[in-house]
Amino acid sequence: MNCVPWKNPRIIYTLLFVFLSGAVAGAVSARFGMSPERHKVGPFWKEGGREISLQRFKKELDLTPQQAGEIEIVLDDFVMYYQTLQAQMDDVRATGKNRILKLLREEQKQKFDRMLSDLQAKQLR
Repeated sequence: MNCVPWKNPRIIYTLLFVFLSGAVAGAVSARFGMSPERHKVGPFWKEGGREISLQRFKKELDLTPQQAGEIEIVLDDFVMYYQTLQAQMDDVRATGKNRILKLLREEQKQKFDRMLSDLQAKQLR
């Protein structure tokens, strides 16, 4: 009997489970293991940083009004794109956490929550 291992559904499901588990673990560890300052558009853009950058570009690059207008659009697009990606990453993290919590028993959930709290506390130090 010639059995091709890749056609066995158990192997395929096992590999799929391992891959998805790794993706979820990576998303959760990235969410709670990295500094939150890295993931923010930051006050720089909210507190006039965009305008400061644009003015500096105008002055130092001697931009024409048309160039300045187009660069302003590019900067706005960048910020919007970044914020959209950030929102998507937040959604993936929350979904992953919820999926993990559904798999755990009650005492495991409490321990998992403590682990996440410890990671967050380390980030604030």
